[in-house]
Parts: sequence; structure tokens; C-alpha cells
Amino acid sequence: MDVKLIMFTEDGTRREFTLREGVNTIGRKQDCDIRIPLSDVSRRHTEILIQDDEVVIKDLGAANGTYLNNRRVEEEDLEPGDQIIIGPVVFTVQIDGDPEDDEIMAIPTKLRSRQTAGQTSGVATSPHVNADDDDDPISALEALASSADEIAIDPDDDDDLP
Repeated sequence: MDVKLIMFTEDGTRREFTLREGVNTIGRKQDCDIRIPLSDVSRRHTEILIQDDEVVIKDLGAANGTYLNNRRVEEEDLEPGDQIIIGPVVFTVQIDGDPEDDEIMAIPTKLRSRQTAGQTSGVATSPHVNADDDDDPISALEALASSADEIAIDPDDDDDLP
């Protein structure tokens, strides 16, 4: 099973984060598989378990929560096209190439319109990330940390954050 988290930069460049079989962690700590170095992302925020034919997301007690398709979840099965929101970052789940990129590109518009209506607080209004390095998907998240309105943290200093 080929599972990816997909996001697009503001210029439409596709970013993908390939997940491996087993547990994949997302958070701001350096030892996370996908690192989002922002203050509204917990040290160990979320994990995604890929086992057999199942893909499951589990919130790890993050103060700001993990959102799946605009609703806060603790643990849920993931399906192709699902949207995961962690802090200000929006990912679309792609499983074995489904949905295709052109379908994924249309999804963030729906997300923005819901957020613009003020129905969700604490979630970014833009699912896009600025990045200059097209070869390194982690640089997209690093670029987000330096350009976001949120206060970026020093990844080596965890003492000042919850």
C-alpha cells in the first residue's frame, strides 16, 4: 500500500510525504517522521499507522487537536481524499494514487471557504506553504515556520512550550 500526505505550495507545486508501513509520527520534535516546527503543533501531535490494508490516524493528546475533514478526532480510519489539519498545515491523504493531483488541488478551496465563514478557530486559512527547495518536502514545512504568522520555535528548546 502506497500512502502519501500531499500538500501544494502557493505556486501550485506538489509536495508529498511518503509514509511507511507501521507508525509514522507528526509533530514539532526533531525525531518525528514529519516535523512541523510551529508552536501550535505539539511535540508529538499525531501518528498515522499503516498496517495491512488499514490506515489509521490517532491524535496523541495534542492541545490544539488533530482534525480530519474539518472535525476534531481522536482516532479514525483514513480514506483517499481525506484532509488532515495539524496546526496551520493541511494534508490530503493519497492512497495508491487516489485521488489524483487535479482532484486534490480542488479540495483546499472547500476548506478555505469553511474557515473563512468563521466556523473553525485555530486552523489556518490557507492550506498552502511557501518553499524554495522542490526536492526536499521537509523544507516546505521549514519554510512555513519562517514565514508563518505563528511564532516559530527553536527546535532545540522545548522547555518554554507546553
